Amino acid sequence: MRLSLLLVCALSWPWAAIAGQVYEAYPDKVDPDGTYLFYVHGFILEGANPRPVHSEFGVYDFPAIKQALAVGDINIIAYHREAGTDPVAHALMLVEKVQNLRAAGVPASNITLAGFSRGGFIAAYVSYLLKDAPVNTVIMAGCAGWVQERPDIELNGAVLSIYEVTDFVGSCNDLATRSQNLYSYNEIKIETGRSHGAFYQPDPAWVSPLKDWVTTRTEAD
Repeated sequence: MRLSLLLVCALSWPWAAIAGQVYEAYPDKVDPDGTYLFYVHGFILEGANPRPVHSEFGVYDFPAIKQALAVGDINIIAYHREAGTDPVAHALMLVEKVQNLRAAGVPASNITLAGFSRGGFIAAYVSYLLKDAPVNTVIMAGCAGWVQERPDIELNGAVLSIYEVTDFVGSCNDLATRSQNLYSYNEIKIETGRSHGAFYQPDPAWVSPLKDWVTTRTEAD
């Protein structure tokens, strides 16, 4: 009796019916009407530990971030990269998976690549490779280093940049300026005071605008 009551209560809670799925690999079954967000994590997470600890920024909580993003009808595809993964090779793999979603009937407006730090570099490279069939791209604290060293890289489609004002990695405006095939570009500054570590936890400061933007892009069709 108690178990039945708990099940009824759970089904009556809004999140119980509307939570998206979290996939650690490409899903076996694709919903052509679904919304898919590839979350591409930062460098510190490469390896076996899903919750690595940085000496300054604390715990990078990969499981919590995935769950926080998988709300509404947003399905998360989040690969945990092995140590020493080549970022270009990983980007090429993601391009293939995006193309698989498109072949399964998912519209481009329902597909987003969201990357943080090195994951932001990878997301930018995927956007560059998908010039002829762009999807949505979110770069979080990722416009530095490798992106700056590759002036040939340009973004395509609809792009959102999110960065923390106290972080050493700042705006993506320079990258956006040199990109000639943008549908739209928006940038959001957050002010948590936690530098690069602002994105180590599912802080509403960045999670909420990201989800709102993904929903807006989905409604664009």
